[in-house]
Amino acid sequence: MRLHLLAALAALLAAPALAHEADLTRLPLGDGKISTEPKVGFIWACRIDPNAGGAFRNGPWIKDDGTYDFTRKAVVPGDVHWPSRYSMRLEGDNRVFSLNDLPSHGTGVFPIPADSEAYRYDRNPNRIEAHDLDVVLPANPVPAPQPSCAPGAVGILLSGAVLFNALDAPGRDAVAHETQDKCQGHPQESGVYHYHSISTCIDDKRLPDGHSALVGYALDGFGIYGRYGEGGKLLSSADLDACHGHTHMIEWDGKRVMMYHYHATWDFPYTVGCLRGTWSFKNMMTISGGPPRHRGFGPFGPP
Repeated sequence: MRLHLLAALAALLAAPALAHEADLTRLPLGDGKISTEPKVGFIWACRIDPNAGGAFRNGPWIKDDGTYDFTRKAVVPGDVHWPSRYSMRLEGDNRVFSLNDLPSHGTGVFPIPADSEAYRYDRNPNRIEAHDLDVVLPANPVPAPQPSCAPGAVGILLSGAVLFNALDAPGRDAVAHETQDKCQGHPQESGVYHYHSISTCIDDKRLPDGHSALVGYALDGFGIYGRYGEGGKLLSSADLDACHGHTHMIEWDGKRVMMYHYHATWDFPYTVGCLRGTWSFKNMMTISGGPPRHRGFGPFGPP
Protein backbone atom coordinates (compact mmCIF):
# COMPACT_ATOMS: atom_id res chain seq x y z
CA MET A 1 0.00 0.00 0.00
CA ARG A 2 1.15 3.55 -0.66
CA LEU A 3 1.16 4.45 3.01
CA HIS A 4 4.01 2.00 3.64
CA LEU A 5 6.16 3.58 0.94
CA LEU A 6 5.31 7.11 2.02
CA ALA A 7 6.36 6.30 5.59
CA ALA A 8 9.73 5.04 4.37
CA LEU A 9 10.14 8.06 2.13
CA ALA A 10 9.35 10.48 4.94
CA ALA A 11 12.42 9.29 6.83
CA LEU A 12 14.48 9.27 3.65
CA LEU A 13 13.56 12.80 2.65
CA ALA A 14 14.66 14.04 6.05
CA ALA A 15 18.26 13.34 5.01
CA PRO A 16 20.28 16.51 4.37
CA ALA A 17 19.85 18.03 0.90
CA LEU A 18 17.98 15.11 -0.63
CA ALA A 19 14.51 16.66 -0.71
CA HIS A 20 15.59 19.46 -3.05
CA GLU A 21 18.19 17.57 -5.07
CA ALA A 22 16.25 14.52 -6.25
CA ASP A 23 12.73 14.73 -7.62
CA LEU A 24 11.37 11.27 -6.82
CA THR A 25 8.08 12.14 -8.52
CA ARG A 26 9.74 12.40 -11.95
CA LEU A 27 12.43 9.76 -12.24
CA PRO A 28 13.41 8.87 -15.82
CA LEU A 29 12.05 5.51 -16.95
CA GLY A 30 14.78 3.03 -17.89
CA ASP A 31 12.76 1.06 -20.46
CA GLY A 32 14.76 0.52 -23.64
CA LYS A 33 18.08 1.52 -22.07
CA ILE A 34 19.73 -1.83 -22.81
CA SER A 35 23.02 -1.88 -24.66
CA THR A 36 25.28 -4.50 -26.22
CA GLU A 37 28.38 -2.69 -24.96
CA PRO A 38 29.30 -0.35 -22.11
CA LYS A 39 27.24 2.86 -22.36
CA VAL A 40 26.63 5.58 -19.78
CA GLY A 41 23.08 5.52 -18.42
CA PHE A 42 22.37 2.11 -19.96
CA ILE A 43 22.77 -1.47 -18.81
CA TRP A 44 24.83 -4.01 -20.73
CA ALA A 45 22.81 -7.07 -19.73
CA CYS A 46 24.16 -10.58 -20.27
CA ARG A 47 20.71 -11.83 -21.08
CA ILE A 48 17.04 -10.89 -21.05
CA ASP A 49 13.94 -12.93 -21.83
CA PRO A 50 11.21 -10.85 -23.51
CA ASN A 51 8.73 -13.69 -23.00
CA ALA A 52 9.29 -14.04 -19.24
CA GLY A 53 6.86 -13.01 -16.52
CA GLY A 54 6.70 -9.92 -14.36
CA ALA A 55 4.30 -7.07 -13.72
CA PHE A 56 1.44 -7.52 -16.20
CA ARG A 57 0.05 -3.98 -16.13
CA ASN A 58 1.54 -0.51 -15.83
CA GLY A 59 0.63 1.29 -12.65
CA PRO A 60 -0.64 4.89 -12.65
CA TRP A 61 2.75 6.01 -11.33
CA ILE A 62 4.23 5.42 -14.82
CA LYS A 63 3.67 8.54 -16.89
CA ASP A 64 3.34 9.15 -20.60
CA ASP A 65 6.31 11.53 -20.64
CA GLY A 66 8.90 8.81 -19.98
CA THR A 67 9.08 9.29 -16.21
CA TYR A 68 7.61 7.59 -13.16
CA ASP A 69 6.59 8.74 -9.70
CA PHE A 70 8.47 6.64 -7.16
CA THR A 71 6.37 8.07 -4.32
CA ARG A 72 3.10 6.79 -5.85
CA LYS A 73 4.12 3.20 -6.47
CA ALA A 74 1.90 0.50 -5.05
CA VAL A 75 3.79 -1.33 -2.30
CA VAL A 76 3.47 -4.95 -1.20
CA PRO A 77 2.07 -4.71 2.35
CA GLY A 78 3.53 -6.25 5.47
CA ASP A 79 6.41 -5.97 7.93
CA VAL A 80 7.72 -9.52 8.31
CA HIS A 81 10.96 -9.93 10.25
CA TRP A 82 13.40 -12.75 9.60
CA PRO A 83 16.33 -14.46 11.37
CA SER A 84 18.91 -12.72 9.20
CA ARG A 85 22.44 -14.10 9.06
CA TYR A 86 25.26 -12.19 7.38
CA SER A 87 28.99 -12.14 7.95
CA MET A 88 32.01 -10.96 6.00
CA ARG A 89 35.66 -11.59 6.79
CA LEU A 90 39.01 -11.09 5.15
CA GLU A 91 41.22 -14.13 4.54
CA GLY A 92 44.43 -13.15 2.79
CA ASP A 93 43.52 -11.91 -0.68
CA ASN A 94 39.90 -13.04 -0.32
CA ARG A 95 36.73 -11.50 1.06
CA VAL A 96 34.55 -14.32 2.37
CA PHE A 97 30.79 -13.95 2.78
CA SER A 98 28.37 -16.23 4.58
CA LEU A 99 24.68 -15.32 4.57
CA ASN A 100 21.19 -16.74 4.39
CA ASP A 101 19.74 -13.96 2.17
CA LEU A 102 17.15 -13.02 4.80
CA PRO A 103 17.41 -9.23 5.18
CA SER A 104 18.06 -7.40 8.43
CA HIS A 105 14.94 -5.27 7.87
CA GLY A 106 11.27 -6.17 7.58
CA THR A 107 9.78 -7.36 4.30
CA GLY A 108 6.38 -7.48 2.71
CA VAL A 109 4.13 -10.54 2.64
CA PHE A 110 4.76 -12.84 -0.32
CA PRO A 111 3.11 -14.19 -2.40
CA ILE A 112 1.56 -10.76 -2.95
CA PRO A 113 -1.81 -10.71 -1.14
CA ALA A 114 -4.75 -10.80 -3.54
CA ASP A 115 -6.54 -8.02 -1.65
CA SER A 116 -3.64 -5.56 -1.96
CA GLU A 117 -3.24 -2.70 -4.42
CA ALA A 118 0.08 -4.19 -5.55
CA TYR A 119 -1.72 -7.34 -6.75
CA ARG A 120 -3.58 -5.27 -9.35
CA TYR A 121 -0.32 -4.80 -11.26
CA ASP A 122 2.06 -7.60 -10.26
CA ARG A 123 1.07 -11.04 -8.94
CA ASN A 124 4.43 -12.33 -7.81
CA PRO A 125 3.61 -15.90 -6.59
CA ASN A 126 6.97 -16.55 -4.94
CA ARG A 127 7.80 -16.92 -1.24
CA ILE A 128 10.87 -15.64 0.58
CA GLU A 129 13.12 -18.56 1.51
CA ALA A 130 16.39 -18.88 3.42
CA HIS A 131 19.44 -19.83 1.36
CA ASP A 132 22.85 -20.81 2.70
CA LEU A 133 25.14 -18.72 0.51
CA ASP A 134 28.93 -18.85 0.74
CA VAL A 135 30.73 -16.51 -1.63
CA VAL A 136 34.42 -15.63 -2.02
CA LEU A 137 35.34 -12.37 -3.77
CA PRO A 138 38.72 -10.70 -4.27
CA ALA A 139 39.57 -8.47 -1.31
CA ASN A 140 41.47 -5.98 -3.47
CA PRO A 141 40.00 -6.22 -6.96
CA VAL A 142 41.56 -4.61 -10.02
CA PRO A 143 39.81 -3.57 -13.23
CA ALA A 144 39.78 -6.15 -15.99
CA PRO A 145 41.27 -5.22 -19.39
CA GLN A 146 37.71 -4.78 -20.66
CA PRO A 147 34.35 -4.49 -18.85
CA SER A 148 31.85 -7.33 -19.14
CA CYS A 149 28.08 -7.62 -19.21
CA ALA A 150 26.01 -7.51 -16.05
CA PRO A 151 24.30 -10.83 -15.16
CA GLY A 152 20.96 -11.00 -13.37
CA ALA A 153 22.52 -11.09 -9.89
CA VAL A 154 25.27 -8.50 -9.47
CA GLY A 155 26.16 -8.27 -5.77
CA ILE A 156 25.50 -8.52 -2.05
CA LEU A 157 24.32 -5.62 0.12
CA LEU A 158 25.13 -5.02 3.78
CA SER A 159 21.52 -5.79 4.70
CA GLY A 160 22.39 -9.44 4.06
CA ALA A 161 20.34 -9.69 0.87
CA VAL A 162 21.23 -10.00 -2.79
CA LEU A 163 21.34 -7.22 -5.38
CA PHE A 164 20.11 -7.89 -8.91
CA ASN A 165 20.57 -5.63 -11.89
CA ALA A 166 18.08 -2.93 -12.85
CA LEU A 167 15.94 -5.04 -15.19
CA ASP A 168 12.93 -7.25 -14.69
CA ALA A 169 12.70 -10.55 -16.58
CA PRO A 170 11.45 -9.12 -19.91
CA GLY A 171 14.06 -6.33 -19.79
CA ARG A 172 12.05 -3.40 -18.40
CA ASP A 173 12.99 -1.01 -15.62
CA ALA A 174 12.30 -3.24 -12.60
CA VAL A 175 12.31 -0.41 -10.07
CA ALA A 176 9.60 1.39 -12.04
CA HIS A 177 7.39 -1.53 -13.08
CA GLU A 178 7.52 -4.20 -10.38
CA THR A 179 5.58 -3.83 -7.15
CA GLN A 180 7.99 -4.49 -4.33
CA ASP A 181 7.82 -4.13 -0.56
CA LYS A 182 8.56 -1.00 1.46
CA CYS A 183 12.30 -1.74 1.16
CA GLN A 184 12.09 -2.26 -2.63
CA GLY A 185 12.71 -5.99 -2.36
CA HIS A 186 10.89 -9.17 -3.38
CA PRO A 187 11.59 -12.88 -4.00
CA GLN A 188 12.18 -14.56 -7.35
CA GLU A 189 11.23 -18.09 -8.36
CA SER A 190 13.85 -19.76 -6.12
CA GLY A 191 12.78 -17.70 -3.12
CA VAL A 192 15.85 -15.42 -3.26
CA TYR A 193 14.93 -12.05 -1.75
CA HIS A 194 16.61 -9.29 -3.74
CA TYR A 195 16.62 -5.65 -4.76
CA HIS A 196 17.08 -3.94 -8.13
CA SER A 197 18.41 -0.75 -6.57
CA ILE A 198 19.79 0.36 -3.22
CA SER A 199 16.99 -0.04 -0.71
CA THR A 200 15.69 2.98 1.20
CA CYS A 201 15.87 0.69 4.25
CA ILE A 202 19.67 0.74 4.00
CA ASP A 203 21.01 3.92 5.56
CA ASP A 204 22.98 5.99 3.05
CA LYS A 205 25.52 7.11 5.64
CA ARG A 206 27.75 10.07 4.90
CA LEU A 207 31.45 10.08 5.76
CA PRO A 208 33.11 13.25 7.15
CA ASP A 209 34.02 14.39 3.60
CA GLY A 210 30.39 14.05 2.47
CA HIS A 211 30.98 10.90 0.41
CA SER A 212 28.58 8.02 0.97
CA ALA A 213 29.72 5.01 2.95
CA LEU A 214 29.89 1.48 1.58
CA VAL A 215 26.50 -0.23 1.11
CA GLY A 216 27.56 -3.48 -0.55
CA TYR A 217 29.87 -5.40 -2.87
CA ALA A 218 29.58 -6.21 -6.54
CA LEU A 219 30.34 -9.68 -7.95
CA ASP A 220 33.77 -8.52 -9.10
CA GLY A 221 34.72 -7.50 -5.54
CA PHE A 222 34.51 -3.74 -6.03
CA GLY A 223 32.54 -1.78 -3.47
CA ILE A 224 29.12 -0.26 -4.04
CA TYR A 225 28.67 3.10 -2.31
CA GLY A 226 25.60 5.23 -1.71
CA ARG A 227 24.26 8.10 -3.80
CA TYR A 228 26.71 10.81 -2.73
CA GLY A 229 30.13 11.39 -4.24
CA GLU A 230 33.10 13.62 -3.41
CA GLY A 231 32.13 16.76 -1.53
CA GLY A 232 28.68 15.34 -0.80
CA LYS A 233 27.40 15.76 -4.37
CA LEU A 234 24.25 13.78 -5.15
CA LEU A 235 25.27 11.69 -8.14
CA SER A 236 23.44 10.73 -11.30
CA SER A 237 24.42 8.38 -14.13
CA ALA A 238 25.91 11.33 -16.01
CA ASP A 239 28.55 11.69 -13.26
CA LEU A 240 29.71 8.07 -13.62
CA ASP A 241 31.21 5.82 -16.27
CA ALA A 242 29.44 3.20 -18.38
CA CYS A 243 29.60 0.62 -15.55
CA HIS A 244 28.15 3.16 -13.09
CA GLY A 245 31.36 3.82 -11.19
CA HIS A 246 34.56 5.84 -11.11
CA THR A 247 37.96 5.99 -9.41
CA HIS A 248 39.14 8.23 -6.59
CA MET A 249 40.28 7.97 -2.97
CA ILE A 250 37.79 6.02 -0.85
CA GLU A 251 37.50 4.31 2.52
CA TRP A 252 38.29 0.63 1.99
CA ASP A 253 38.72 -1.80 4.90
CA GLY A 254 39.65 1.03 7.23
CA LYS A 255 42.18 2.65 4.90
CA ARG A 256 42.18 5.45 2.33
CA VAL A 257 42.96 3.97 -1.07
CA MET A 258 42.71 4.98 -4.72
CA MET A 259 40.24 2.46 -6.12
CA TYR A 260 37.48 1.99 -8.64
CA HIS A 261 34.01 1.66 -7.08
CA TYR A 262 30.34 1.71 -8.04
CA HIS A 263 27.73 4.17 -6.83
CA ALA A 264 24.01 4.00 -6.33
CA THR A 265 21.93 6.69 -8.05
CA TRP A 266 18.25 7.52 -8.17
CA ASP A 267 18.26 7.22 -11.96
CA PHE A 268 18.62 4.13 -14.14
CA PRO A 269 20.56 1.79 -14.06
CA TYR A 270 20.64 2.50 -10.29
CA THR A 271 23.79 0.51 -9.36
CA VAL A 272 25.72 -1.58 -11.92
CA GLY A 273 25.56 -0.96 -15.67
CA CYS A 274 28.29 -3.50 -16.46
CA LEU A 275 31.01 -5.17 -14.40
CA ARG A 276 34.40 -3.48 -14.39
CA GLY A 277 36.32 -6.36 -12.84
CA THR A 278 36.47 -10.12 -13.28
CA TRP A 279 33.56 -12.11 -11.87
CA SER A 280 32.76 -15.76 -11.30
CA PHE A 281 29.85 -17.57 -12.96
CA LYS A 282 29.74 -19.87 -9.91
CA ASN A 283 29.27 -16.92 -7.56
CA MET A 284 26.57 -15.48 -9.78
CA MET A 285 24.68 -18.78 -9.80
CA THR A 286 25.07 -19.07 -6.02
CA ILE A 287 23.53 -15.72 -5.18
CA SER A 288 20.85 -15.96 -7.87
CA GLY A 289 19.48 -19.17 -6.36
CA GLY A 290 20.71 -21.62 -8.97
CA PRO A 291 18.77 -22.82 -12.04
CA PRO A 292 15.24 -21.36 -12.28
CA ARG A 293 12.24 -23.42 -11.25
CA HIS A 294 9.43 -21.65 -13.12
CA ARG A 295 8.24 -18.44 -14.80
CA GLY A 296 10.81 -18.86 -17.58
CA PHE A 297 13.78 -17.03 -16.03
CA GLY A 298 17.19 -18.18 -17.24
CA PRO A 299 20.30 -18.11 -15.04
CA PHE A 300 21.54 -14.90 -16.68
CA GLY A 301 18.10 -13.32 -16.93
CA PRO A 302 17.08 -10.80 -14.29
CA PRO A 303 14.33 -12.42 -12.22
